[in-house]
Amino acid sequence: MKPLHELVVVDAHAGGEPGRVVVDGIGEVPGATTYDRMLYLSERRDELRRLLLTEPRGYPATCCNLLLPPTDPAADAAFVVMEQSEYPAMSGSNTICVVTVLLETGRLPADEPVTELTLETPAGLIDVTARLEGGKVVAVTFRNVPAFALHLDVPLEVPQLGEIPVDVAWGGMFYVIADADALGLSLEPEHAAEIARVGEMIRAAAAERIPVEHPENPDMRGISISQLSSRRVSGDADRRNAVVVSTGRFDWQRPASWRGVLDRSPCGTGTCAKMATLWARGELELGRPFRHQGPLGTVFTGRLLE
Repeated sequence: MKPLHELVVVDAHAGGEPGRVVVDGIGEVPGATTYDRMLYLSERRDELRRLLLTEPRGYPATCCNLLLPPTDPAADAAFVVMEQSEYPAMSGSNTICVVTVLLETGRLPADEPVTELTLETPAGLIDVTARLEGGKVVAVTFRNVPAFALHLDVPLEVPQLGEIPVDVAWGGMFYVIADADALGLSLEPEHAAEIARVGEMIRAAAAERIPVEHPENPDMRGISISQLSSRRVSGDADRRNAVVVSTGRFDWQRPASWRGVLDRSPCGTGTCAKMATLWARGELELGRPFRHQGPLGTVFTGRLLE
């Protein structure tokens, strides 16, 4: 690999979740598709993720996105998401950050009041609508890849927690979703450490005991992230959530490793996964707005489309 001389990076955030965007300096990333390029990065150039996301340049809550030329002629740009311990195929908050950086730095033309784009992700093409005021992006809406529920109310044995029912759904990565209210957890910032501990324990148990794979791409497999869901909301939200991102290797024999970090936003792919489970239960109608509140009180609004 040729040495890196200069990385050009723009830091952004969506709903409080930091999403770093690398706009130049990474060189060529081979691959016929953006999914192939994601695999190349994870297998051959993972030092980039470590460089950008670990101390002193990063910290546990940081995500990073590498801007790439699209491989699909229908796309305006492509990007690969990197997180603390994985390369998710899609991320809603990171999509918002990427769109904001592309338009506000002039890397793609921005038309006020509305700009429409198509972005290529490892999960597929994402249609995006951005609203701008005074050259600044003030709102981003995107149509995600299809979300679906795989399992509802599956009994899961979690050490120290006992047997709990969980859902498993895809929203751009595979989520295990548990009821925070039943666990006696309040999804407020002051309880972040306990939320992260419990969420990571549930993720580890589900990853070991509930095998899953995407029906259209069997290489996308395994539960990699957890979501705690609550009916206790503020304002006009429908549900509150806390998504827990892994920060390192989990070991049941080392309680110090039972930790993660909270997604500070309501989480775009997590919102889609939760909506898929509500639809599967008949609790959400097509087209009705669903307001998902994150741990900091920020709300993402979603709609189920056919």
